[in-house]
Amino acid sequence: MKDRNFLDTVMEFEQQLEVMQTQFSTLKQFVAHMMEEHQTLQTENLHLRKRLEEVLNQQQSETQSGKKVSAVDIGEGYDNLARLYHEGFHVCHIHFGSSRKGEDCLFCLSFLNKQNG
Repeated sequence: MKDRNFLDTVMEFEQQLEVMQTQFSTLKQFVAHMMEEHQTLQTENLHLRKRLEEVLNQQQSETQSGKKVSAVDIGEGYDNLARLYHEGFHVCHIHFGSSRKGEDCLFCLSFLNKQNG
């Protein structure tokens, strides 16, 4: 009787190990996906920082040369953000640039309403 009970315990332990192995494999896949996404976001962030630096330098040179930013330029920026939102991307500071997956975002809508008003 003791041998049978011991064998059952070992078999149950083996099943638990298989379940843990499956969970570990799933966790590894998730971590790999998150690392890829992190790398993509870092690259995108670097490109955005370079672009922002270019725009700021351009604005600074325009300001020094006497040009002023007009209301038309500001409205154009708002229109671009509204267009991005309607194309399905977040424009709020929390999820900026990520896909909305067809759902409205209260943060984005609030931001667009502030810009409009």
